[in-house]
Amino acid sequence: MRPGEPPSASGPFGDKSVLEFPGYRRPDWLDTEPRPSGPVVETSVESAHLDGRIRVRLWRKGEWNDPRPLPLLVVHDGPEYADYASLIVMLEHMTARSELPPMQLALLAPLDRNEHYCASPSYSRALAEEVLPQLERIAPSPPGTKMRIGMGASLGALAMLRVHRLYPDAFGGLFLQSGSFFSEQMDVQESWLGRFEEITRFMNGVRTETTWGHPIRVEMTCGSVEENLLNNRATEAALAAQGYEVALHEHPDAHNWVSWRDTFDPFLVEFLRDAWG
Repeated sequence: MRPGEPPSASGPFGDKSVLEFPGYRRPDWLDTEPRPSGPVVETSVESAHLDGRIRVRLWRKGEWNDPRPLPLLVVHDGPEYADYASLIVMLEHMTARSELPPMQLALLAPLDRNEHYCASPSYSRALAEEVLPQLERIAPSPPGTKMRIGMGASLGALAMLRVHRLYPDAFGGLFLQSGSFFSEQMDVQESWLGRFEEITRFMNGVRTETTWGHPIRVEMTCGSVEENLLNNRATEAALAAQGYEVALHEHPDAHNWVSWRDTFDPFLVEFLRDAWG
């Protein structure tokens, strides 16, 4: 951005203008120099359930020839999180300062986002039965599901919750941002989505369940002016009633990558630190 130009933010559909209200501050870690560097590896994993290969961008604090297992953060829309929300930069900064322990990151690229991330059981099977075991061979984590946490935004957050409800041992915790937890009553404006009925059927089941035998910790964020705010509040209440350790953090922004980036610190940082020490 040139001096005097209005602020803008990059995204999958090009640059967008940004309106910054008085009092807004960029995260400090974005402007800290020098930024430490960590090895990033591009690879892919095979899925018979999805009849394709899922691209994965891997990052690790330390060298890949270090044999120590490290906790693993698995992220939907992962390359977008790195490119548009600077997730790797944040983790490099926080691990370098010992705000977070040494860890590793698997950034998953969607094959067909509007199909697989829309509460698809086939995608859930692919992630739990095929992708995670292959990641474990590439980037092993210590024993125990708490050493593996799932993360996603919007439909990616919905897909993580879907995986957890089908495979409770897949993740020891979830970090869900602006989840597309649609219902027929609150989200009729989203009914154009091809798998809207499947999403609402799944979420109705989540919200009407009175007990759940496998609650985990779930941290949620959502912008205070989002259409998804009401369905996020309803989901938080339902999970809390089922015994989850759950918290929803509302912040003054909308449904975008800058909004999600700006809540990494403190919410994602504290969540990972509490989970992994």
